[in-house]
Amino acid sequence: MDLNLIRVFVAVYESRSLTTAARRLYVTQPAVSQALGRLRRELDDALFRRAGRTMEPTPFADAVYPGFREAIAGIDRTLDAVHRFDPADSRRLFRIALSELGEIGWFPSILTTVRAEAPDVRLEVVTLDPASLPDWLARGTVDLAITTATMPAAFDRVLVKSQPYAAVMSTRNPLAGGTLDLDTYAQAAHVTVASDSGRPMLEAAQRRAGVVIQPQVAVSHFATLPPVLAADPGLVATLPDMIAAGWAQTWPISLTPLPFDMPPVELYLYRRATSQQTGALDWLFSTVARAVRGSTGQFFVIHGDSGATPR
Repeated sequence: MDLNLIRVFVAVYESRSLTTAARRLYVTQPAVSQALGRLRRELDDALFRRAGRTMEPTPFADAVYPGFREAIAGIDRTLDAVHRFDPADSRRLFRIALSELGEIGWFPSILTTVRAEAPDVRLEVVTLDPASLPDWLARGTVDLAITTATMPAAFDRVLVKSQPYAAVMSTRNPLAGGTLDLDTYAQAAHVTVASDSGRPMLEAAQRRAGVVIQPQVAVSHFATLPPVLAADPGLVATLPDMIAAGWAQTWPISLTPLPFDMPPVELYLYRRATSQQTGALDWLFSTVARAVRGSTGQFFVIHGDSGATPR
């Protein structure tokens, strides 16, 4: 049996898509369809059936996938040892899933670090969707993801940041610069951000302290917060202190410790579980982890205009 047929099978099984499998294997979709037809004849099974836009595996495909994947992974590991991935010569496309804050804060450092070793690789940022992320990592839709969400144990991960939270407000807020007690915090006018992936941990810490926040203002994006806080001195936001410290360089914003215990929110780098290009993935995983760990974040790029009074 042609080994390339097994590669096609593994790619289609993991991606559930002929188009995605073709992109991963650097071939055309008709070539994938042709290879899949040959493999169906070889194994005397349909292997996949189309369900809408998804290729659903048959019970036979489910049964043979683990063995096929292990065989392909073993061959690739052996080839990687002989012909090591050379980032300097690579023109691969890598996809990284990042939140809004991840793209603003960490991607510049990721890009600089990757480009230093691999000037011709292509990087694509995919907007992070925590609900879809396990499926993306399983199918190889993205190569890496940076998130506070907990993924299944099937995906390798490393801790890249621990982010303490702080109360953030305008320097004109009467609470700025002082010690914030729990009652005052609870009674303040709060603004929240829908895209904050650390919100579940924050709300859990607030509940443990006996605090339930009903925000007066809710925004969709973090980038909206600095001008909102600067414009309304009565509002208080609770967010990672590293981000607020970056904003405070150009916005009239003050940070105050929280009046309750909240463990730092842990930020993890995950890698896809699919078998292709393991040498390239190993390099990308370690390079991105090094870039994020060594960066303080580029959050200051959301800066105040000439009308903002420096802190």
